[in-house]
Amino acid sequence: MASIVLRNVDKIYAGGVKAVNGLNLEIKDGEFMVLVGPSGCGKSTALRMIAGLEDISGGEIAIGDRVVNHLPPKDRDIAMVFQNYALYPHMTVEENLAFGLKLRKMPKAEIAQRVQEAAKMLGLDQYLKRKPAALSGGQRQRVAMGRAIVREPQAFLMDEPLSNLDAKLRVSMRASLNQMHERLGVTTVYVTHDQVEAMTLGDRVCVLRDGLLQQVDTPQNLFDSPINLFVAGFMGSPSMNFVNAELVRGDSGVTVSFAGYHLPVPESTFAEKPGLDQYLGKKVILGIRPSDFEDAGSASGHSAGWARIPTRAEVTEELGSEINVLFLIDAPPVEHKDTVAAQDTGDDEEAALPLVGDKSLWTARVNSRSHARPGQNIELVVDTGNLHFFDTDSGLSIGHPGNVGR
Repeated sequence: MASIVLRNVDKIYAGGVKAVNGLNLEIKDGEFMVLVGPSGCGKSTALRMIAGLEDISGGEIAIGDRVVNHLPPKDRDIAMVFQNYALYPHMTVEENLAFGLKLRKMPKAEIAQRVQEAAKMLGLDQYLKRKPAALSGGQRQRVAMGRAIVREPQAFLMDEPLSNLDAKLRVSMRASLNQMHERLGVTTVYVTHDQVEAMTLGDRVCVLRDGLLQQVDTPQNLFDSPINLFVAGFMGSPSMNFVNAELVRGDSGVTVSFAGYHLPVPESTFAEKPGLDQYLGKKVILGIRPSDFEDAGSASGHSAGWARIPTRAEVTEELGSEINVLFLIDAPPVEHKDTVAAQDTGDDEEAALPLVGDKSLWTARVNSRSHARPGQNIELVVDTGNLHFFDTDSGLSIGHPGNVGR
C-alpha cells in the first residue's frame, strides 16, 4: 500500500485548455479519497494522470516513495476499475479474474488462491464458470472489482464504477465497496459526479471545479462548513437554499433580512465566524440547508428557540421517513457564477428548474409527522445557529478558516 501525492499537477490540452490546474493533493496510505464535481471539472483527467493513462503537462505525481511521472501504467502498481466494466466477453468470470495474473507469469496455485479469495469476498463463487453476458450489471461490476483485487496493488483507482447501475443496486454496491475497503485497507481514489456517493464513501472528499481544487475535507465538514458558494450548493441533497439578504443590527440584536423575513442571528455565530461583524449593514448571500428547517406543528421541544417562517407549501415530496416541502420566497434566485455552476449535476432530469419568475423556490426537509400538503399554509421553524453567510462578490464563506487572508 502507498500514499499518493500530487504536487502542482497541470493538464493542458491542445488549444491551451487547462483540464487540471495546479492540483495539490495528498492521499494518505490506506485512505479512501473521492474526487467529485460537475461534468468537465477534471476529476477523471486527474485519475487518469495518476494511472499513467494521461501524460501530465506539469508538476509531479508520487505513488509511495516513487515519482511516477514517466512510468508506464503497468509499472505503477495500481489497479483501475472503469465505468464500463471492460471484461473479456469470451472468457468466464474465473478466467477474467485470473487473466492479469497469468500475464505476470504467477504460479498457478497462487492464481487459483487469489481468484477464490476475491470471488468469495465479492459473492461471485457460484458464477465463476459463467461468461459476462450471463451476468447482471451488478455482477459484472463485481467481477471488474475482483480483477483489481486479485492484483493486490498499492492503490485502486475507480472511475465512476457504479454509474451504469440502477439506483437500488448502487446503494448496495456502495455498501460492498465500504466493506471491501475496511477489509483490504488499500489506498483508493474514486471518481464520481454523484455527491451522495461521495459523502457516503469517502474518508475525505476532494471537490473540483474547472480543474481547480475547491476544498478537500471529511464529508461532514464539507456539509457543515463549505468554503464557498460552489461547495455549499454542490454538496448536500436537496441542495442549500440561497438568497440575497442584509445583516442589520437593531435594538434586540442582529437580524438577517430577506423577502420580508427577519431571522435573529445568535451572538455565538459572530464568534464562530470571525469577520462577519464587518458585514453589518451590508448585503450578504444567506444559505440555509433544507435539513435545518422543521414544521413548527410537528417539531420537538429542541426547536423552541428557532425562528419562525410562515409560508405556503407549493409541492410536497413524501419520502417515507421525511417530507420535502417546496415553497416560494418573495426574492429573485441568487445569480452568482458559483451557484449556477453548482447546479450542473450532469443529470439531465435535475437540470430543468421550475420557472417561478422573480421568486425563489426553496426546499425544507421536515419529519414525516408533518401533515404538509400542496397549497396549505405551513409554519416552518429554522435553526438560526446553522445559517451560512457568503460574500456577494467573491462567493467565499464568511468566517471560514480556509478563507482567512483571501
